Amino acid sequence: MITAALVFAGLAGLLHVYIFAMESLTWTSKRTRAAFGTTAEEAETTKLLAFNQGFYNLFLAIVAGVGIAAIESGHKDIGAALIFAGVGSMAAAAVVLLASAPDKARAALTQRTVPVIAAVLLVTGLVTR
Repeated sequence: MITAALVFAGLAGLLHVYIFAMESLTWTSKRTRAAFGTTAEEAETTKLLAFNQGFYNLFLAIVAGVGIAAIESGHKDIGAALIFAGVGSMAAAAVVLLASAPDKARAALTQRTVPVIAAVLLVTGLVTR
């Protein structure tokens, strides 16, 4: 179970690296604007906010990645704490997205599902070891 949890935590991290790239690197591009449903004018106005938010997503991915590395190097408790912090924050951010923008339910579900699976698998793996 722990191995599966690490895979899902890694996938959640990769998703958040992708979100970082969209928010911080390509925010004003046509493709990213389409994904977030913003106009060119809105994207230009919110560029600095998106840039900052993108780094939050990157940092969550890094926390999960360091947790994976810690578990793989034999530091199971530290790694589990970091993974729970990373994927828990990812899942919580999805709840905030859904609460603040119900029209973004699909994005919130995408953002939440993989981290929640990682957390459930990690709990299960730790309890049954």
